[in-house]
Amino acid sequence: MQERRSWIKRVWRALGPGFITGAADDDPSGIATYSQTGAGFGFSQLWTVLFAYPFMVTMQEMSGRIGMVTGMGLSGIIKKHYSRHVLRIAVSVLFFANVVNIGADLGAMAASAQLLFDVPFFVLLLGITVFVVLLEILVPYPTYAKFLKYLALSLLAYVATAFIIKQDWGHIAYSALIPHPVFTKGYLLNIAAILGTTISPYLFFWQADQEVEEEIVHHKVRAMGKGVPKISISDITIMRFDTAIGMLFSQIVTFFIIVTVASTLGAKGIHTIDTAAQAASALKPVAGNFAFLLFTLGIFGTGLLAVPVLAGSAAYAVAEALGWRASLGARFRQAHGFYGIIIVAMLVGLLVNFTSIGAMRMLYYAAVLNGLLAPPLMVLILLIGNNKKILGAYTNSRRSNILGWIIAGVMGAVSIALLISFL
Repeated sequence: MQERRSWIKRVWRALGPGFITGAADDDPSGIATYSQTGAGFGFSQLWTVLFAYPFMVTMQEMSGRIGMVTGMGLSGIIKKHYSRHVLRIAVSVLFFANVVNIGADLGAMAASAQLLFDVPFFVLLLGITVFVVLLEILVPYPTYAKFLKYLALSLLAYVATAFIIKQDWGHIAYSALIPHPVFTKGYLLNIAAILGTTISPYLFFWQADQEVEEEIVHHKVRAMGKGVPKISISDITIMRFDTAIGMLFSQIVTFFIIVTVASTLGAKGIHTIDTAAQAASALKPVAGNFAFLLFTLGIFGTGLLAVPVLAGSAAYAVAEALGWRASLGARFRQAHGFYGIIIVAMLVGLLVNFTSIGAMRMLYYAAVLNGLLAPPLMVLILLIGNNKKILGAYTNSRRSNILGWIIAGVMGAVSIALLISFL
């Protein structure tokens, strides 16, 4: 028993940027998208969970490896090795997508908190925004990273709920293994949302940056972009393990959110989720009258996990592009430009909530937006991953290239098909 506990502790300590990235993948936008999938399509899109896993591992491993080998984030690498035009487009696309996603997540956190507290939406929204900004500025990165890992475990509530309900596991397994695509506008929109919230631009930038942050903590580089770290094959192997586990955790949660909502709300004829209260009711079989509390804790936990990742990845990208110091390990006075970008991204995200779109629908459309904007950034990462001048002996393997180009092509094709369907 003691040896087992020791092994679990060693594995837990080995989990870092990859695991946090995987957990952040199931942000409020992801929860809303997967909930809408279960409500609107039942089990019929469960196949996307297994389909996406090898591709998300590939893209995140590629991003992490780029950061580890170079000691720079993606924005810094693009600035150094590609044209300013490419840099401006990449950073602008990321910042725009992240701000919309931040706004959607903040709105969902405020809307879910209203299920428990009779407080005006704007007051909750402003309070949550200020709290997250202070959390990201004041808490040192090593402490914050540990906090994020434990916070990610709140997502397991969806797994527990799925097993409380009587399920036709044979039908679920069949739906997960055998795709039955339907080429309608609604089906394509949902596929774009699933892929967009699963394989998101901000996750590429975040993991590359966090691998460098880990190197700074372990004194392999002085700061982002300051020196080339000495790494070994074992370092790459640990990063790959961390990434694979993180993405597996993400997809397990995704699977059970879809199953839970399909077998509760979907089975009752609720096919569109418009409010936080509707989404929360999916957890009633396991939580009863505490469903609102459990849902709010889940949304809050994933929001506190994901919003700093969204704001942080945008800040890393912009700060590196401008040549400013970029590090969550630095104090505010040492990297005021970097933290200033975080504050701006959060405030603009807050303003996104003053549109006429409801909080839950905004989450869904944020996922679709990520799906539309991801393909060109994926192509750029693939080009970097194959550039020997940048990565030397650590360029992409043949398998990584095959999987990377396939998913970039699939997501590009879905985006084009979706845009054509609206014409």
